[in-house]
Amino acid sequence: MLETIEPDTFYAHDREGNYIEWNSQEQFDRHHDGKDDPKRITATPFAWPDPTKIPRRRWLFGHWLLRGEVTAIVAPGGVGKSTFTAAMALSLASGSEFLDKSLPEGARTVWLWNLEDDRDELDRQFMACSLQHGVGPSECGSRLYVDSGLDQRLCTAVEAERGLEIIEPVYENLKAEIEARKIDVLTVDPFVSSHEIDENANVLIDKVAKRWKRLATETGCSIVLVHHTRKMSGREVRAEDSRGAVALINAARSTLVLNPLSKEDAKKFGITEEAERRTLVRIDDDKPNRAPPENAWWMKLESVNLDNGGGLHPSDYVGAATHWTPPDPFEGLSTRDLYNVQLAIDAGEYRDSVQAKDWAGYAVAEVLGLDVEDETEKERIKSLLKTWKGNGALAVEQRKVRGEDKPFVAVKNWVDPTTLPTLKSGVGKGGEGGVPTHQSHSPHPTFYKGGWGGGGVPCNDENEGRENA
Repeated sequence: MLETIEPDTFYAHDREGNYIEWNSQEQFDRHHDGKDDPKRITATPFAWPDPTKIPRRRWLFGHWLLRGEVTAIVAPGGVGKSTFTAAMALSLASGSEFLDKSLPEGARTVWLWNLEDDRDELDRQFMACSLQHGVGPSECGSRLYVDSGLDQRLCTAVEAERGLEIIEPVYENLKAEIEARKIDVLTVDPFVSSHEIDENANVLIDKVAKRWKRLATETGCSIVLVHHTRKMSGREVRAEDSRGAVALINAARSTLVLNPLSKEDAKKFGITEEAERRTLVRIDDDKPNRAPPENAWWMKLESVNLDNGGGLHPSDYVGAATHWTPPDPFEGLSTRDLYNVQLAIDAGEYRDSVQAKDWAGYAVAEVLGLDVEDETEKERIKSLLKTWKGNGALAVEQRKVRGEDKPFVAVKNWVDPTTLPTLKSGVGKGGEGGVPTHQSHSPHPTFYKGGWGGGGVPCNDENEGRENA
């Protein structure tokens, strides 16, 4: 079957994906004389295997790297993708979960091939990470391989006169080395430097990406291809923002996307220093079609002193990737704090709008001892209200104000006071940690059981809730 890529030019491709040019369909048919016709297509009945006998997926690094599959990493320049891949390689080689990502098969053999940086820069990256996390040759053994594209070139495909040419000897050499060294994870950074194909040619990039996939399948290796994004103009990156053709992203089974911490999120987390904001990067799996969706994973770039200075030349400070956990707005709060907030909301008239003078956030601030004038604490209050409205502890209802409907915050599902620790002063008259409470006159129609640190389980039986009152 021929494809037309340019007017009056016909191409066929062999099993390796190489394009062969013919002047016409007639010439193609005359040359092959039916010898290369495909076999008859048949439908295969489903065999209904025993599910317990189906081979399990073999994850190597959380739910990001899978044996026999390709993972793409997409990021704009300067975010820290090379720092991240170096840390991922060191974590795998050492068997140390310092990035807070599980290593289901323990320490693995890793080969990182950076096609842009020279050997000295790669040494800086790995040693900064080594110093930061306290792992070295004794932990990694002989499981870490690092190459620079400036010392050893990698080119897997070119555009020849007759079209795409997959350089099979390169893939065969890669396969041989992966098998000889027992490589479990191969990272190529960046993908665009590993071929000489127009990166906007979707059909051609698809052939190259699928050849990498075939290599992963044949060797059982997890292959990571790092890719740049197009110019984003400050916009958040998604998988589809990868530069050039989308074929690479389509071929990958997992696509990790790196974004710097936005100013909006920094404000929510109480980060006011611009220098600190720039050290934080969010990593999302934007295409987790082989694993459950995960929440965002955060990376912090720590500055590590290599202590390599002398004389007039100061030491190098190099970034090392660490795992970072955003501050939890519910940290230090208890179920009693929510109950006290409910009592305060129920005792007054509080608007849902943050611009209102009687915003519900003022009641929360008074109960919890927070300062609404402080931007960080105000963002925390907003997060608390959003969560409580989302899980049903509070609700928004419309009330008439001078003939117009206005949104007010009200209690929806009450905390069951019988589940709170009994104090000498009695439930509702004293708060844990000195938090004041307010007396309620509401007939609590529905109670919540269990902990309320941002969640909570509603009583399914309303009568049970009333009896507990």
